[in-house]
Amino acid sequence: AVQLAESGGGSVQAGGSARLSCAASDYINNYYRMGWFRQAAMKEREAVATSVTDGRVSYVDSVQGRFTISRDNAKNTLYLEMSSLKPVDSAIYYCAALCAGKPIATLTYTDCGYWGQGTQVTVSA
Repeated sequence: AVQLAESGGGSVQAGGSARLSCAASDYINNYYRMGWFRQAAMKEREAVATSVTDGRVSYVDSVQGRFTISRDNAKNTLYLEMSSLKPVDSAIYYCAALCAGKPIATLTYTDCGYWGQGTQVTVSA
């Protein structure tokens, strides 16, 4: 089973930027669809952005135009570049692999096979 390790979380002011990384213990091209989810306090985990091996990416409406997902196959690493951050973006961000080919708005926790431990992102006003 692949192991995923997120890094790059922390505290940032509103309007700022942050970059999350997800290092995989296996070739990420082995996993058709990888993505970033987030879970805010008292809320369900939601998909934020996904990346497919053929280059297609998807974003949830709330982050479209502000977040960019990318992958470095040589480093087996998935990234999430976040800009124009808002307090509502505060959450634990999780990396996931082997996710189902469903519209991103319908992806749930059970639709991905592997998960990282998560990294906290806190955006202050």
